[in-house]
Amino acid sequence: MTTAWTPFHAQLHRTLRQRQLLPNGCTVLMAVSGGQDSLALAALLRDLQPKWDWHLAIAHCNHRWRSDSAENAAHVLRLMAEWGLTAYGEVTLDPPATEADARHWRYAVLTQLAQSHGYSHVVTGHTASDRAETLLYNLARGSGMEGLQALGWERELGNGIRLVRPLLEFRRSDTARICRVLNLPIWEDSTNRDVRYARNRIRHEVLPMLQMYLNPQVEMHLAQTADILASEVEYLNQQAIALYQTAVDLQTGLPRLHRIVLRDASLALQRRVLRHWLRQFDIHPTFEHTEKCVELITAPNRSQTDPFPGGAIAQVSGDWIRLEQRL
Repeated sequence: MTTAWTPFHAQLHRTLRQRQLLPNGCTVLMAVSGGQDSLALAALLRDLQPKWDWHLAIAHCNHRWRSDSAENAAHVLRLMAEWGLTAYGEVTLDPPATEADARHWRYAVLTQLAQSHGYSHVVTGHTASDRAETLLYNLARGSGMEGLQALGWERELGNGIRLVRPLLEFRRSDTARICRVLNLPIWEDSTNRDVRYARNRIRHEVLPMLQMYLNPQVEMHLAQTADILASEVEYLNQQAIALYQTAVDLQTGLPRLHRIVLRDASLALQRRVLRHWLRQFDIHPTFEHTEKCVELITAPNRSQTDPFPGGAIAQVSGDWIRLEQRL
């Protein structure tokens, strides 16, 4: 059963064509919670299916966080059956302790289902609003550009399966309107109002304040900033890997870096190369760790950093920066 063609259908159809997110004839597993974002996406993709010849199915992941979680799952699976879509319901044995744990379990489940049943693409209902919230959340946590550009349009999940977020040009207010226009039966998740969760505090307290006192369009502007950062991060990473491959010496056991090669590079690339180098030793560098290493590029011979977690230090040895493991 399809509905009348709306401007929302046209917008999503145009986005999918311009960004080449879901090719004609591909197999698509949609993550559907029953909330407004995922229901709006499922309905729009269902209606667009004849134009794209997709094979569509849905997955519902039950975290068992709420007393009504089983009823929520039954509601989603019943609705998808009415729509004629294949549906998979997964329930966790142990309720996740945190949002991060829940996200990790959910993506693991979606990946496993896609692999087992031959779906090439997994799609989620993340919106521009989610992207704005993630940018603010990661900014407050001290993330670099990688964190600020999170929630991109697509990424690899593994084994050729692509994760796609087709609604990143829609705000949460748009998906609410889609659900009203298409008369979709939303299942209200009470945890989305619980401000004990950091993301909910951003959604219900921080962003409304920014919209009221700074800019009513702050959500879209933040989401567009994340989009700009995504392309710039991709470019910088490509340049940094090329520079790393020029500067690194792998013939001496532990990889070491040629300071002279790094000296003429921009600070942005120096930082990225040094972070990449430290990660080869299972060191996850903080900003302070990276800056100490940057100083070694022009420091006198035998200069060194403070110990990293685990006891290793970075040290100048002539034209080279090397890592010395210390017990």
